[in-house]
Amino acid sequence: MSDMAIGNTSSAAKAAGLGKEKTLGQADFLSVLVQQMRNQDPTKPMDSSQMVSQLAQISQVSATQSLQVSFDALAKSLTGNQMLEAGSMVGKRVTVPSNAGQLGADGLDGAVNVADGGRVLVQVLDRNGNTVRTLDLGQQEAGLVSFHWDGTADDGTPLAAGVYGLKAQAGTTAIATYVSGQVLGVGMTGADGVYLDVAGYGGALLNQVAQIN
Repeated sequence: MSDMAIGNTSSAAKAAGLGKEKTLGQADFLSVLVQQMRNQDPTKPMDSSQMVSQLAQISQVSATQSLQVSFDALAKSLTGNQMLEAGSMVGKRVTVPSNAGQLGADGLDGAVNVADGGRVLVQVLDRNGNTVRTLDLGQQEAGLVSFHWDGTADDGTPLAAGVYGLKAQAGTTAIATYVSGQVLGVGMTGADGVYLDVAGYGGALLNQVAQIN
């Protein structure tokens, strides 16, 4: 007896089409139904209600397949529209949520999301978590409030370029911080859709954009 390699599909199995996944379609259901009718016992013919049920299943499968094709086409169309929309944002400045920002030659621009109003303070933190600058934005109403940090410490000393942490509060309540940057390009992810390449930030999903300047 010849040895058979485990894990290999034999030529006979390949010829028979075994080992390949196949999705049943409308033609397959019709073929099965015809075979049932041909091979039924003449003394015990197929129940008409059973036949109607099987025909209904065939119609349901056909409708589901057509619906899936329509959904796929719609998804591709929406994705294409999103890419075109995102492409028009290249060169513009956007504001996206972040608890850190990149200090450049022109400083750092950002925003805070004030929920209920109050005196707003923004803290800039170094890589060790130490506060190097506190920005007092004064009393603010609810909404998105912009701020600019010139890159200096509280004592006026210029700080080195790099990434700095951001924390903010309105009164005694912590609030979300945002950073602003120019859109350098757009791209697509498999699961999350369209994203923007924002200078000083990186990739931000299109639905994360809080403001376009």
